Amino acid sequence: MIIGYARTSTVDQIAGLEAQLRELEAAQCKKIFQEQVSSVAVRVQLETALDFAREGDVLVATKLDRLARSVADLMDIIKTLEQKEVGLRILNLGMDTQTPTGKLMLTVLGGVAQFEREMMLERQREGVAKAKAAGKYKGRTPLAAEVRQEVVSLVESGMAKTKIARQLNIGEATIYRILAASKNYSKAAIRNE
Repeated sequence: MIIGYARTSTVDQIAGLEAQLRELEAAQCKKIFQEQVSSVAVRVQLETALDFAREGDVLVATKLDRLARSVADLMDIIKTLEQKEVGLRILNLGMDTQTPTGKLMLTVLGGVAQFEREMMLERQREGVAKAKAAGKYKGRTPLAAEVRQEVVSLVESGMAKTKIARQLNIGEATIYRILAASKNYSKAAIRNE
C-alpha cells in the first residue's frame, strides 16, 4: 500500500496542506495521514503512519522538510521503516529508499537541509543580537507569577491543559513549561496528566 504523510507547521497554512494532499493523491496514496503541527512538536499522525505501515508498503511525503526535522530524525524514520521493510519516497526530490542511490541521496540531502536550517538560525540569532544592541528587541514579556500559579492550580484541579490554554489565552506548550519549572511536578507526572 502507498501511504501518504502531509504536514504544515501551523493551521494557517491551509493552501500548503491542500497542495500536499493533491500531490499525494496524484502519487496514488491509498491512505493519507495529515497534521498541522510544528516539526518540533509531537507529530502524532506521523507516528500513526509509521505504526500503520506494513512490510512492502511505501511511505510518501511531498518534501523532506515535511517529514523530518533533522538528519538524525530522518535517519530514525528510515531505520523504523527499514525494520518494517517499508520504503520511503520524497516526491519533490524523486527519491526512493528502495534503491541504493535513493538511500544515499536522501542522506546527503538531509545533511544539506540541516546545514541550511542551522545557518538560518544562526542568522536569526545574529539579527536578534543586533536588534537588542540597538534597543529594538525586547523579547517576550514574562508571564506574571499569578498566571503561572493559576496554571498550576487549574492543573491540580483536574482541568484539561487544552481548556486551560483557551481560558488563559496562552499556548499549551506554555503550560508544560510552567509545570516543568514548578518544583511540585516531575517530568513523568506532567506527561501522564
